[in-house]
Amino acid sequence: QVQLVESGGGLVQAGGSLRLSCAASGRTFSSYAMGWFRQAPGKEREFVAATTWSGGITYYADSVKGRFTISRDNAKNTGYLQMNSLKPEDTAVYYCARGPRYYTQHPSSDSEYAYWGQGTQVTVSS
Repeated sequence: QVQLVESGGGLVQAGGSLRLSCAASGRTFSSYAMGWFRQAPGKEREFVAATTWSGGITYYADSVKGRFTISRDNAKNTGYLQMNSLKPEDTAVYYCARGPRYYTQHPSSDSEYAYWGQGTQVTVSS
C-alpha cells in the first residue's frame, strides 16, 4: 500500500514563499510520475504541477508557471513543491498524488493518479 504524506503548509503573507513536501512510503515511488493538485473552498480540485519519474520533465498550470517549482528526491522518496510569490488566490488545500509508472500522458487529469495524500493547508493573506 502506498501512503503519501504532505507537509510544509501554513499561513504566509502575499509575496512570500513556502515549500511543500510529499513523503512517500514504499520503494516504488521513484518509478512513478507525481503531481500536485489543490482545492480551494467551494471550488473543484485543480491541477498545479506534475513531473515524470526522474523529474526531468515538468508541467505547470498557467496560474502558477514561473512561481512554483516541482521537484523530487527519489533517494528520499520525497517530492517537493516550491511556491514563491504567493498570492491570496493560491489559498487552498494542496495534495500530492502518485501517477502512472514513469510518466503520464495527461498530467493535469486527476484520473491519472491512483494514490493521494491527505492534503496540507496553504493560506495566503493579503
